[in-house]
Amino acid sequence: MSHDADVRAHPSVVLSGYGPVGRAYAERLIGGALPLRLAAVRTSAAEGLPPEPRSGWGPLPSLAETLERTGAVVLAQAVPSSPAVREQAAADALSALRRGVHVVTAAKSHLLSHWGELERAAAEGGSRVRISGATGAALPTADLARIGVRGLGCRTLRACPNGTATFVLDRLADGDALPGAVAEAQRRGIAEADPAADLSGADAAVKVRLLAALLWGWDATAVRTEAGPGIDAGTAEAARTAAARGRRLRSVATATADEPLVVRVALEETGPGDPLYALRGPEKAAVYGCPDAGDITVSGGRSSPLGAALAMVKDTLDVTVPAGSGFA
Repeated sequence: MSHDADVRAHPSVVLSGYGPVGRAYAERLIGGALPLRLAAVRTSAAEGLPPEPRSGWGPLPSLAETLERTGAVVLAQAVPSSPAVREQAAADALSALRRGVHVVTAAKSHLLSHWGELERAAAEGGSRVRISGATGAALPTADLARIGVRGLGCRTLRACPNGTATFVLDRLADGDALPGAVAEAQRRGIAEADPAADLSGADAAVKVRLLAALLWGWDATAVRTEAGPGIDAGTAEAARTAAARGRRLRSVATATADEPLVVRVALEETGPGDPLYALRGPEKAAVYGCPDAGDITVSGGRSSPLGAALAMVKDTLDVTVPAGSGFA
């Protein structure tokens, strides 16, 4: 096979970020089972390629240099969703998109702050942005919002997109105290080291802001959040009281086409027959309310670094696999 044919058959990917999500993503590409080639991994200070020890990686060149040298067609971003890295993540994504390089990201912060700029840069470069890893890990909520309910007249979105919140609420209902429930979620790799955004509902609100932007064409940067009380020490009694009545407490984020640019998140009692009631442990769900077609619900999905990495793999294949014919 010629070099050009190999490049077409195995498009090159540059990965930014090498924490738990980045490592899981890299392992999938290095395994050889996918028609993708991991060309470089970038951290905040170095660049290299696994399985070479990081101590042997070289200094960090500019992203433009790396993209040019590798011929990458995808920039995969597995950097933290934090204000500290937001501007760099945005700059990298904008640079890649303008060069015609697709961006697949699990990071959320720069999507919220630079949504319109990213969209314009993608239009300029003829490239695409995929955000499954930022909106529900392995749960394909973004795919449904972007294309799955297109034409079905979806009017509402109601979701439990944070697995930590669901897990902790169920543990509280079973009699655990909040510190113990959070510690168990962290031990299982479900919760972040700092679970504040999970417990307050902020993470759920962010994910629904992004989903609503895909669903209704909103500017995610302009969406405002109205949040009720989050999960705290006093929530345990409410969770147990709900359980005694055969109900389950959930952290629910909602948006509606009838009230543009607003996302609400609140603790809500759910009962049998409600898809959000049926969730167990760290499961997540989203209900797309389509009055004519009927509600469309997607649920499950692993809340873990591997789940987010697999969502990124799916998105990478989406933007690189050539369009087929027939049922392909």
